[in-house]
Amino acid sequence: VSMISTGLRAAAGRQLRGILERWTDSPLRGIGAGALITAVVQSSSAVTVATIGFVNAGVLSLRQALGVIYGANVGTTMTGWLVAAVGFNFKLEAFALPLVGIGMFLRLTGPGDRRGAFGEALAGFGLFFIGIDILRNAFSGLADSVDLPQVADNPLQLLVLVGVGFLMTVLTQSSSAAVAMILTAASGEALNVNGAAAMVIGANIGTTSTAALAVIGATSNAKRVAAAHILFNVVTGVVALLILPAIPIIISLTASVLGLETAPAVQLALFHTVFNILGVVLMLPLAGRLATFLERRFRTAEEIEGRPRYLDRTVLESPSLAGSALSLELARLAAIARRMGGAALSAELSAGKPMRDDLATVHALARALSDFVTQLNRKSLSGEVAEQMPKVLRTSRYLVTVAELAATIAELQSALTPLTEPALADQWLGYRYKASTLLLNADIEREAFSPEGCREALADAETQYQALKAALLNAGARYHLSITAMNDYLEQLSRTRRMLQQTIKGVTLLADLPRGAGEVNEEEVDETEHAQSPHESD
Repeated sequence: VSMISTGLRAAAGRQLRGILERWTDSPLRGIGAGALITAVVQSSSAVTVATIGFVNAGVLSLRQALGVIYGANVGTTMTGWLVAAVGFNFKLEAFALPLVGIGMFLRLTGPGDRRGAFGEALAGFGLFFIGIDILRNAFSGLADSVDLPQVADNPLQLLVLVGVGFLMTVLTQSSSAAVAMILTAASGEALNVNGAAAMVIGANIGTTSTAALAVIGATSNAKRVAAAHILFNVVTGVVALLILPAIPIIISLTASVLGLETAPAVQLALFHTVFNILGVVLMLPLAGRLATFLERRFRTAEEIEGRPRYLDRTVLESPSLAGSALSLELARLAAIARRMGGAALSAELSAGKPMRDDLATVHALARALSDFVTQLNRKSLSGEVAEQMPKVLRTSRYLVTVAELAATIAELQSALTPLTEPALADQWLGYRYKASTLLLNADIEREAFSPEGCREALADAETQYQALKAALLNAGARYHLSITAMNDYLEQLSRTRRMLQQTIKGVTLLADLPRGAGEVNEEEVDETEHAQSPHESD
């Protein structure tokens, strides 16, 4: 699962993103895409895990993923129809080893590019199917040996059979395999139709175990997708149990309308399809509310940090307090942006997930500040407060740019070729140390903070920048550094210079804004909350 998510995140370019967005740009199209893909691969678990991977990779939003999840539950009913119609089950597991082989070949022959990333994701899919196949084979004998009651005449027996169906799917990690065994048992008259239907319901609910296992230690968005999958299957299962007494009538009427035979396997395949479609009909109108509900759950520390602490309705109703509240929120934004800059300059490798989390926090705070200013402008503001609003937005823009540059610097740092000239390497490290010191001192909470002192430090860093730039160009001209490596270093140098410039512009403007009581304590956003440690670039 980790390989799938990492590979998709690295390989997902604009084309793949555009295709997925077109497939899932409406709930109905998302349902259709999920049903079609699941019908082809014969594994709703695989589609669910892949959807979680796409959400982790940022390719699908939660609302788009809901449609795919709903559709996957409809698509998985194709297994029953295959068993009923032709008596065999198409298995993608047969292609698992070739997928691993092809994927690893692409990974080894294309390290660092999109082809290699796609190969990693492909190999991850192959390993996932191999894992499912191993689980199914290991537990199939156990599932076959369970002594099942032939009838289900009371609620207790029904619940027992639901539990057995659930357990079969959990053990085999494949609802398709469990449903195939249940239909086979019903066709052999080991179960009556109602008992087999109860087991199918349990198998349908049991398929959620794969998603639950897949999101252990995953992102909050992935947990939300898994929760949506579990809620859908549980609600659908409860509804199916409630209508279970009416199954013979419903099946006979539907079969007569469609001209289907009344063999147990056909009846159960029809029941499986009907109650999953019924679940989609029930849950689709609630998709928006469900997404909103889930977005409020599984919040990470980064998402909590990204919520405003000083901007609320009370401040909005008292515009005279707005300036102080906005400056306090901007001080938090500045602390996070400077923290990101320091981490990017001190890490030899990409800062990885902590850096991406901090960038998401910065963007969330910037959006909150912008929304607050928009709402505040609708109020009757004094001239002094009105003059502060453009400064607030400019400061926010500067600080967001600092954070984005820091993330880019950290992401591309590991791609730099090591400098072989000791003097040039020392000069490079000296400039980065100077930049880190400047960011550390650009803290408006420091007693010794001075906008003029920051500008002087920036001028000093500019002198070092020009000298280092000349040295890099000279090394490239003398072939002591390849032209590609020289350009990479110059790009990083330019990004660092601009990050320092935007930092000083931001904190200088921030220092001019009014401050209130309850100044922000930078310890709230220091490195103890998100320890910045070097990670390999994804």
